[in-house]
Amino acid sequence: MRLEGQVCIITGGGSGIGRGAARTMAQEGATVLIIGRTASKLTSVKAEVEAAGGTAASYALDVADYDAVERMVADVVDKYGRIDVLVNNAGHSSHNRRLLNTTPEEARSVIDSNLIGTFYCTRAVVPAMLKAKSGTIINISSLAAVTPGPFSGYAYGAAKAGVINFTEFLNADLRNTGIRASVVVPGEVATPILDNRPIPPDADARATMVDVDETSAAILLIATLPQRSNIPELVIRPTMHRNMTGEVVELDD
Repeated sequence: MRLEGQVCIITGGGSGIGRGAARTMAQEGATVLIIGRTASKLTSVKAEVEAAGGTAASYALDVADYDAVERMVADVVDKYGRIDVLVNNAGHSSHNRRLLNTTPEEARSVIDSNLIGTFYCTRAVVPAMLKAKSGTIINISSLAAVTPGPFSGYAYGAAKAGVINFTEFLNADLRNTGIRASVVVPGEVATPILDNRPIPPDADARATMVDVDETSAAILLIATLPQRSNIPELVIRPTMHRNMTGEVVELDD
């Protein structure tokens, strides 16, 4: 029970990496606050956590809505008195990925969910962490941030690159406050978000990807380190490198 008594906020907690992190952290004794836009998904994950003996609550909101984020954080502090860990996991990619076929609305949505939401949630929790002189912020990026291309899409790659940059900024801006920031940079992870790709990968392809459980283990490792230590960046790559050229939609398709 390495997180006994700690309070952990996890955005994008309704599925995929967020769901896995919520389950794993709750198993280690944390009270997990699951954040997402779809209430039914949050309710399902909350029930899973509680069925396994954990403690969870959920908040349905858009992380790019700063007022909603502020209200959520204020409620968490009022009810639990502390915030120990924030996992900024919320985000999605666009259906279209190329420069000329991605709509402005798709690009804005991707930036809002992946980057602006990370800004807003972090800004909201830091005052409580400063007061406690302790806190862990774990941002979820992607290898798309460091290997941009039409496969991952320009908006998603740029947003995830911003997440890496923001993590470095936090460690400089919050130096010697007791707050540490880390970014997890996974390669392809087998989550439901893959179904939204223009050409979804098949089961054989997904079997070679990083699993949610492995990503959750990385998040747990960072969260359970003694507060005097930090892993500023943790990269997780699939051992097998697959050919993705057939999964890129041409502009005239």
